Amino acid sequence: MAKKTTHDESGKPKILVVEDDSFLAGMYVTKFGLEGFSVDLASDGKEGLKKAREWKPDLILLDIVLPIMDGFTMLQKVKADASTRDVPVVLLTNLGQKGDVERGLALGAADYLIKAHFMPSEVIEKVKRLLRA
Repeated sequence: MAKKTTHDESGKPKILVVEDDSFLAGMYVTKFGLEGFSVDLASDGKEGLKKAREWKPDLILLDIVLPIMDGFTMLQKVKADASTRDVPVVLLTNLGQKGDVERGLALGAADYLIKAHFMPSEVIEKVKRLLRA
């Protein structure tokens, strides 16, 4: 069952970007902002989990290789928590091994995108499609 989008006070869908590469994170924050999203940012999995629980985003864009808590661990914790389990999580990573993809999807990711294969505009289109679904 699709999660009802929560949106922020201005009616914008909320995206949480969990990415430790400050250049990439800034680019996604800017691009999602220009596309009419409300965006928050976390630079590690522990901070991402805290923000997911407090801010209740409509979707989480999550890197896997992160300091403090990796993306797989954060994804497990998001899906195990009743307050966040219905939030779609899109893994956006450079880990492209079949085993990593299978693990991410098995843990509950809505999609698994390899950074090198997707332009930011394509990532935003995928996010829009997931939020409409």
